[in-house]
Amino acid sequence: MIQVKNLSVAFGHQTILSHVSFNVQHGEIAAVIGPNGSGKTTLIRAILGLISSEGEVLIENEHPSHIRAHVGYVPQRFRFDPDFPITVKEYLDLPRPHVHKKEYSQKLKEVGLEASILHKPLGSLSGGQLQRVLIAQATIHHPSLLILDEPSTGIDIVGEEQFYDLLKEQRDQHGTTIILVSHDIAVISSIVDQVICVNKKLICFGPPKQALTQEKLSELYGKKDAALYSHHQHH
Repeated sequence: MIQVKNLSVAFGHQTILSHVSFNVQHGEIAAVIGPNGSGKTTLIRAILGLISSEGEVLIENEHPSHIRAHVGYVPQRFRFDPDFPITVKEYLDLPRPHVHKKEYSQKLKEVGLEASILHKPLGSLSGGQLQRVLIAQATIHHPSLLILDEPSTGIDIVGEEQFYDLLKEQRDQHGTTIILVSHDIAVISSIVDQVICVNKKLICFGPPKQALTQEKLSELYGKKDAALYSHHQHH
């Protein structure tokens, strides 16, 4: 589904990512992990073809710009004026207008929301509700690839568990390949097929049990933090 070969990104004289390579197969859930400032969001933006980079990125053997209609994206921060007069339905209409209301109701049910929310102002939603609406919009056209940048931010613990169940359902029911940026190693270890460990370069890649060794976590986060992450992981 995704091939990344020798991907490098620099802003001016500052190297953000250096020679990153990995593959993600169809129907896999992959997590991108690493400390703050390690280049995780830059990697996502390069995969989406939103920034210039060196190396090669292919999605289904195509350049990202040729396949955007098949990719859903939930950004790390969704900035908008909460007083702007737009309803949830009007927001969902933006990428593909005139979707039947029944289809919206079904999609909202999938993400754990009632259809009655369609007529609410977008600015009146809680953080958890808004995150679910963003995912509903990103998946309304059943993308073959779904990319989420720190998607559980602003969701409580109970909501977070439901959220990860939602991702698994999206993969199992629609065959969607999913890449998510996450800080929560303990949770993602139990749901993802691959982890992509990034700190300016690729530190580790593979199934969680093989990739997340004490040695690699120390290299990724520094020894002090690695012990903490490793502790959570075993729980």
